[in-house]
Amino acid sequence: MLFHLLFPLYQKVSAFNLFRYITFRSFVALLLATIISITWGHFFIKFMRKKQFGQIVRDDGPQSHLKKSGTPTMGGCFILGSVFITLAVCGNFFSRPILMTIIVMVSYFWLGFLDDYLKVLKKNTKGVSAKAKLFWQFATALLVSYLMIQYKIIDTSLYLPFIKGPVFDMGWFYIFFAALVIVGSSNAVNLTDGLDGLATGSVISSCMSLAIFSYVAGHYEISNYLHIPYIEGSGELAIITSALIGACIGFLWFNSYPAQIFMGDVGSLSMGGTLGVIAVLTKNEVLFILIGGIFVIEAVSVILQVGSYKIRKKRIFKMAPIHHHFELKGWPETKVIVRFWIISLILAILSIATLKIR
Repeated sequence: MLFHLLFPLYQKVSAFNLFRYITFRSFVALLLATIISITWGHFFIKFMRKKQFGQIVRDDGPQSHLKKSGTPTMGGCFILGSVFITLAVCGNFFSRPILMTIIVMVSYFWLGFLDDYLKVLKKNTKGVSAKAKLFWQFATALLVSYLMIQYKIIDTSLYLPFIKGPVFDMGWFYIFFAALVIVGSSNAVNLTDGLDGLATGSVISSCMSLAIFSYVAGHYEISNYLHIPYIEGSGELAIITSALIGACIGFLWFNSYPAQIFMGDVGSLSMGGTLGVIAVLTKNEVLFILIGGIFVIEAVSVILQVGSYKIRKKRIFKMAPIHHHFELKGWPETKVIVRFWIISLILAILSIATLKIR
């Protein structure tokens, strides 16, 4: 909102003309969100410790995790809080893609907050039921997907990497497809959030890719040159991704091993949903399999584990999600985290390389 107040003054104060550039506001967003997140995080952790609002660690996982019981959680509050404050300074709210993203972010934030509230404050180990979570997630995702099509923010065509132009038009079925991407991303990030800094580092890598895809999709000349669909106003999504990177960097200051705080569902569900809706808004729904590869691997490992046990009464992995499998094989937690970060970064770079292979 500060952008809307300052930019119109550029004729009187030429320095304010900088606010017209998405690249400038993206860098400001990254730095501002980092500073806010670190500052806010320090006081948030002290508050959570004082109130003794700690994470309850499951006892059927790696035994080394039991010592983490009681660690403050709900760190997603200051991650997303930092993003919201940064958007108030740098965001252009005339951009419809930004408004669609905020709807998903806020909705999933409150879902995660309610789940963490029930688990941590009310000592209800189940929190929000799985069915209620999915209903909330799909209701939000379907609404936003419908609005995207209704207001012609995006079209219903499906695009694939390495192929110029749309593959085919999905029609109104696209609403359900887009909703599935958003909900799947939200839950995949939630599953990945099991080790100190694992999900946070992977979100940073994915946001780096999505920031670039957002910028080029919102730039008519560049998108035309690269043969990717032009989405009016999508360049502003680079502000959200940059703010999310900064907020995650600030959170990682406290969340790196050994973690002083966990993000909780309030962080993982909302950030995952945000990544998913940005992938949809930039028409990278299929490419998101590569961009968020770590999240996909984690989710698939759970699906395979559950399916194998139901059909064959045998487990494929020692434990799912797959990061626990490697822990039980004897890998130190820090090694699992760093190696997954490396894979996430490589996948993010590969996804960016597809821009020139169309």
